[in-house]
Amino acid sequence: MGRWTSALVLLLAGVALAIQGVRSDNSSNFVLCVGALVVAWWFSPLNGRGGPRHTEVESRPDDFPVVIYWRPGCVYCMRLRGALGKDKDRATWISIWADEDAAAFVRSVNNGNETVPTVRVGETVRTNPDPAIIKTALR
Repeated sequence: MGRWTSALVLLLAGVALAIQGVRSDNSSNFVLCVGALVVAWWFSPLNGRGGPRHTEVESRPDDFPVVIYWRPGCVYCMRLRGALGKDKDRATWISIWADEDAAAFVRSVNNGNETVPTVRVGETVRTNPDPAIIKTALR
């Protein structure tokens, strides 16, 4: 339930805003409702299910030179994504909530903790690295 708590609270808030907006004929509640639903999706463990899996990345490391392990709702992951700008799409992003093997890998390099972002550049693994280092590796 812990992984779903934030998403469910935001989903319920969005539904409540929608109901209140219909009752009061207030269109600004619709905007808030949509915003709450978008943020609920971002925090949802369903976010990040696309793309390659950890086992695929491990079996073909040359095809995936920069791998960023993240989780939905992580502000440090959002900070890294924003700091990378247009280069963010050059990295391979794997959600540890959508891929148990990825979560196990992150725990194995972080003393049993699921600390993200954890970034693998070649054979080097860094936890919550300076975005400038990752940007350089992506170019």
